Amino acid sequence: MVVAEVKMSSFRAQEIDGKVEIGYGLAIADVDGDSRLDILLADKRQVVWYSNPDWARHVMAENLTALDNVCIAASDIDGDGKAEVAVGAGWNPNDTVASGAVFYLVPPANRRQRWTPIELPKEPTVHRMKWVKSTNGSSRLVVLPLHGRGNQGGKGEGVRMLAYSVPKDLRQPWSTEVLDASLHMTHNFEPVDWNAKKGDEFLVAGKEGVFLIEPQNGSWGRRALGGNPPGQTDFIGAGEVRSGVLKNGRRFLATVEPMHGNQACIYLGPTSTSSTSLWERVVIEKDLIDGHAVACGDFSGQGQSQVVVGWRGKKPGDSVGVRLFWSEDNTGRVWNSVNIDSGKMACEDLALGDLNGDGKLDIIASGRATKNVIVYWNEGAR
Repeated sequence: MVVAEVKMSSFRAQEIDGKVEIGYGLAIADVDGDSRLDILLADKRQVVWYSNPDWARHVMAENLTALDNVCIAASDIDGDGKAEVAVGAGWNPNDTVASGAVFYLVPPANRRQRWTPIELPKEPTVHRMKWVKSTNGSSRLVVLPLHGRGNQGGKGEGVRMLAYSVPKDLRQPWSTEVLDASLHMTHNFEPVDWNAKKGDEFLVAGKEGVFLIEPQNGSWGRRALGGNPPGQTDFIGAGEVRSGVLKNGRRFLATVEPMHGNQACIYLGPTSTSSTSLWERVVIEKDLIDGHAVACGDFSGQGQSQVVVGWRGKKPGDSVGVRLFWSEDNTGRVWNSVNIDSGKMACEDLALGDLNGDGKLDIIASGRATKNVIVYWNEGAR
């Protein structure tokens, strides 16, 4: 085993909002076109953004439905330097027939004023969404529900993962394409440029395993990357998934298992000697309570990805928090960790971005029970 000399970054916490209701979903994008990344939040009733660098809070929309907002996507899809924003709302995971809503928000001339919602088609239990670039250069909104329509207890119809095409006239119908409808209880996903073809594939975490959704022969197919290999039964589903890379270039996936679970896991990409099509699973943490967010990024300039995991539950004597993990060797099987936050962040969601332009990734987290948004400023090597 070759052990790496690893110097991890230190982080300074700054709470920018201490009065959120739930803090369901985060996005990082330049909202006002000043070339600085802003923070967007889908809170229980309001959709807000915090302007960089004063972090003033601006309400974009509120009370979109009688139920909660749950997710947000923000990206500059038309090249004007300002983010387009979509929101998922109508959150009721127990109603797999009538819940869920998707809105595109039309910006006013002054983006600090209220935005105009346009309601789009939807599936029940809308839960996560991202803007993605297609191979032809166009952008689409991809939305992942939690359950399939009419699904009960993870059984029934599969989850319809939809890609929305953006029309020239935003008030005209948005056409949709089903990317996958075979999985059940799919909790989170990540767009990835898997084959370096300037298009996106999708990593999906759910009840049945961790999958890559990718174009196959003019349509879409899925390939299992994580789950139970033959003869094993310890995998019981995944709730979160993000991708990273080791220093030797080997890909890995980071997950929380099961959904809202206690384990943080690493899946190591295949090698020429791999004995199964499933990636090798390494458990790096077993004692999370209600793990609910994962992010991968190179925070310390090591030339490899580190992993951030947040959790929102606790038991007596423990605390909520956010933890940073890094590989201690070139195999990806030995990991170390340090708490970035202990007790101040009941983490509902995580996002990464260089907020101050210093070339280092910062961490942004929203808290459920702690009712806050915190920026963890990357201050370099410890």
